[in-house]
Amino acid sequence: MSLSYFMNWSSGKDAALALYYLSQSPDHRCQTLLTSISSQYQRVSMHGLRRELLEAQVQALDLPLKIMELPQDASMEDYDRILKETVGDLQSEGAQAAAFGDIFLEDLRSYRENQLKSAGIQALFPLWKKDTTELIHNFVELGFEALVLCLNETKLPPEFLGRTIDLDFIKELPKDVDPCGENGEFHTFCYKGPIFQRAVDFKIGAKTRRTYPNPQNASQEIGYWFLDLLPNGYE
Repeated sequence: MSLSYFMNWSSGKDAALALYYLSQSPDHRCQTLLTSISSQYQRVSMHGLRRELLEAQVQALDLPLKIMELPQDASMEDYDRILKETVGDLQSEGAQAAAFGDIFLEDLRSYRENQLKSAGIQALFPLWKKDTTELIHNFVELGFEALVLCLNETKLPPEFLGRTIDLDFIKELPKDVDPCGENGEFHTFCYKGPIFQRAVDFKIGAKTRRTYPNPQNASQEIGYWFLDLLPNGYE
């Protein structure tokens, strides 16, 4: 009997690759994708992807979607409460495990495992401790396609925004940037690949720069660039 899991779906390349790896095993079955979005802006947390494109992406994957809406400026207590309620709902629907695209951030893995432990939900990390250079090359070789949707300007120049993840992109990354952006250097939108029934149709919108408090220094701010993607036919 296969293990039923929900995939924590960011809409980006790591989640897509993790889902692909799990899909190769008959011992695992994806019950649904779980994505957190801003209730105010109706965009994917961190990535800034419009809800309409998230839904189009999930339709192209031919999988169910569970949305977890988060209020603006949600505290960790708010997040933990909403997550606990959401996991409870998924568990009542048959979920036995939760899958993540994390690669090497130990504190993040520990947090996820602790959150799920009380509910008796197993945590799956199919990409864990794999070499990130090998992973990003594998992503391209498998025929996945994605573009840079958001970037930290202290790590990458704005010219990388909107770039396709291909061999040229990998070669041109600065030496101090993880090839998979595991330290938050950049985030992506995956729109085509072996787990998709069809490519996601979209068009390029505006580029926007926003600043956020530096977690390491509250007196400083960090600039992020976002690329707005629009559903094809959007007016």
